[in-house]
Amino acid sequence: MLPNFHKPPLEPKTPDIPDRKSLIYFLQPLLSFHNPRIWLILTVLLLQILLLLNVRSLPFSIYITSHPHRIPPISSAATISTITEVDNITNLCPLGKVYVYDLPQLFNAELIQNCHELNPWISPCQALSNDGFGGRATGLSKVVPESLIGSWYWTDQFALELIYHNRMVNYRCRTMEPESATAFYIPFYAGLAVGKYLFKKNSRAKDRDMHCELMLNWVQNQTYMKPKNGWDHFISMGRISWDFRRSKDKDWGSSCIYMPGMRNITRLLIEKNPWDYFDIGVPYPTGFHPSTANDITQWQNFVRSRERKTLFCFAGATRGLVKNDFRGLLLSHCYSESDSCQVLDCAGSKCSNGTSEILETFLDSDFCLQPRGDSFTRRSIFDCMVAGSIPVFFWKRTAYYQYEWFLPGEPESYSVFIDRYEVKNGSSIKAVLEKFSKENVKLMREKVIENIQKIVYAKPKEGIDGIKDAFDIAVEGVLRRIKKQDRK
Repeated sequence: MLPNFHKPPLEPKTPDIPDRKSLIYFLQPLLSFHNPRIWLILTVLLLQILLLLNVRSLPFSIYITSHPHRIPPISSAATISTITEVDNITNLCPLGKVYVYDLPQLFNAELIQNCHELNPWISPCQALSNDGFGGRATGLSKVVPESLIGSWYWTDQFALELIYHNRMVNYRCRTMEPESATAFYIPFYAGLAVGKYLFKKNSRAKDRDMHCELMLNWVQNQTYMKPKNGWDHFISMGRISWDFRRSKDKDWGSSCIYMPGMRNITRLLIEKNPWDYFDIGVPYPTGFHPSTANDITQWQNFVRSRERKTLFCFAGATRGLVKNDFRGLLLSHCYSESDSCQVLDCAGSKCSNGTSEILETFLDSDFCLQPRGDSFTRRSIFDCMVAGSIPVFFWKRTAYYQYEWFLPGEPESYSVFIDRYEVKNGSSIKAVLEKFSKENVKLMREKVIENIQKIVYAKPKEGIDGIKDAFDIAVEGVLRRIKKQDRK
């Protein structure tokens, strides 16, 4: 029953104590006696009564200080402290909290338990160990500072789902109460699930779709999926968007993104479809996973002071089956400019996880050439920038239309764009890059270095206090989108 607010609350009763005038009037007859003892007694009594009356008008704080044993059970100070603590908790999550679904293990844990089945050629189990970071990169001990070797791992470029899941269950803004959540995270390892069948001989479309279909059936039966039809749900998918956009059964990949239940779910992908609002491009995982803010500062200082031996470099392999392969053109270009360009031909296993040559190549060069990979993006973009090298792009979709939340808004402040058709027509990359003064190169490199913390995934499961890494930026970005949608 609600309280009745129409009647004013009753005032607490105050004991009836005579005022000063009535007290003197009462004592006046007694003062006529010429008895010294009576005068003394009356004087003492009068002083005590006057003191009692004056104490009632003293400030409450003075009374508490004089009588510490009289402090009430819930003091005003305790109330202020409680309010401050609540405010601090609220301030930690101003964008809201995230509820993490407890999916059946079929959709995540079982895929890792059976990791040897995920690749027909080589077991990825080692690459998926350590919460998705992979094995420790002890092979970099002669390349990186000794104090930072513990922050480097042989991380696989497709390990995004494990990294996000492990961070999400320890996220400071995670809630165990779904009714208090702003957003809902679905820890489905979509990339690992479809990857299991991508390279299998005679794999069927229904095999590649199976996990996604079952997951969506499960999620759509959850109470909190229905009110907003998925608008407040999100997922990390550790492969490029095109691996989940199969239109015909005979084509590559799964049709997961085209399934009706996926329509309104926000998707964090290492490469997005720039024309799909629900696709968000997030950085590929690199090998650098700092544990503290000091790790980041140390690494930034290391790459800032690194002596760069060559003007530019290219690390990559040709694509023999691709007509007019642009990578092959860049390799030839670099070989012909060997005095200015360092080449790392990634044919074979030179650039696989477990070698230091890629990092050394980027650390030694002012600029690094970044053509498109098998798709428009490649992990090499982030390996290059973590090493403090300035990326040179030939397709705007390689970075500018992909990672807006993580890279500076002014592309020219941290990168160089060269039209690929000019290179095909014989323009010299060396001539373009030599036009940048040493001061300009220094400023561009500084912009790359200051953004390193935004493109790496921290090692602690709780993140780094005071630092927003790629995970923090991605999740906060999702929460902003959901709150913005709620206001419409």
